[in-house]
Formats: sequence, C-alpha cells, structure tokens
Amino acid sequence: MGTRAIKQKVLKALQQDDLVRIETELAHLQEKELINALFSGICHSDERIRWHAISIMGSAVARLTEQDMEEARIILRRMLWSLNDESGGIGWGAPESMAEIMCCHEGLADEYIHMLISYMRPDGEEEWQDGNFLEHEILQQGLLWAMGRLAQCRKEHLLARQAERDLPPYLDAEDAVVCGLAARAIGLLGATDTLDIVTVQERLQGLAKNDQRTIKLYEQGTFRVVAVAELAGQALKALQEVR
Repeated sequence: MGTRAIKQKVLKALQQDDLVRIETELAHLQEKELINALFSGICHSDERIRWHAISIMGSAVARLTEQDMEEARIILRRMLWSLNDESGGIGWGAPESMAEIMCCHEGLADEYIHMLISYMRPDGEEEWQDGNFLEHEILQQGLLWAMGRLAQCRKEHLLARQAERDLPPYLDAEDAVVCGLAARAIGLLGATDTLDIVTVQERLQGLAKNDQRTIKLYEQGTFRVVAVAELAGQALKALQEVR
C-alpha cells in the first residue's frame, strides 16, 4: 500500500467514534507508516479526526520505541521543531501529541517533559529565564490540555519541575479554553508548597461563581461540554482536599 493510500485509510478510520475500534483497525500498519499518516491527522480541521489522531499517536510512538528508540526521539524532536518560530510551521496538535506519547512511555517523559513545560515559561536575560513561551492562543489551548493530561499520568514528573507554578497566570486568559484548561490542570496537580494557594483560590472562586462560558473537552476518546465555572469549582475542591 502506497503512502497516499495509507494516509487516506488512516484519516477515514479516525472519523469513527470508537477509539478502540480505530486502534484495532489500524493495528496491522507498520508504526512508521501509521505515524507519518497521523501527522496529517493531529492538525486536521475536523476535531474528531484531530483528537483521535492525537490519542493514536501516543500508543503508536510507544510501540515504535520497542523497535527503535532513536526513531521515537526523532518524532518528539519533529514536534518540538514544529513549535519553533524558525520551523516555518505552526505546531497544531504537537503539545497534545507529545503529552499522549509521554503518558504511554515513561522513558520519553523523562527525556522530554521539561521541554513541554518550557513552553509555559518566558525567555530572558536571567539564568532562570530559559523558556520558550507560546503566545498563540490555539497553541496555548493545546499546551494547557497537555498539562492536564500529564497531570493524570505523569504528575510526579510535573511536580518535580514545579510546573504548577506556571499555571495560575493562565486563569486570567481572555480565551475560555485556555482559562478552563488551566483550572483543570491546577486541580489535577493539587496544592503544593510552591503554589500561592490563597491567590489561586481567590481567582478560582471568581471563575466558579461567574464564568459560565463553555468549552468542549476531550478525554480519552470522548467529548463533553463543560463550563469554565465547573472546572474552576472542581479545582477548588481538589485544592481544599489536598490541604
């Protein structure tokens, strides 16, 4: 089967609703062939195709590590490069895909999670200012979703690098998706000694009371519509339980 035919087959499969069925249908493809086709999916305009491609990318790259770890690293570096201004690309779907890959393979999380965190941090003249802050709202949406996903599967990796300190500023974002996903990630990570808990709780309380904007949230194969207020309320509850 040629490259074009494989791409068409993969994109058609990704249109289905059942993620398990999609994985089964694509299981016969070689990992490299599948991954190359998935790169067209993770930036697709159809949200079902895009999110299913992101999910499948995680397991596909994890399987690739069993054959060739360096090839898997190249995939991660390709995604990182797509987020670089010099690449000429846009990087749609890259943060989310990287998070799924890291959830599926701890070794790659060990090596690359610090790079994903760096996209929440500014660059500057000070030694600690070694970030690669993403300014585009769409990329911020993907990055904040990635932080929430990693908080579910690699929480200790994030906390070890104090990623929770980078999340609160996003609560003031004008974009509802960025704001809501930041609240979700904060709740999933919980309270820590490095978090300004009083300030964060005050901001979350305001969102929980007043922000009725809704966003569509993708979680492991399914979509649901949720209000920013609900996500903020859940985060508040999580912070209070930890304390």
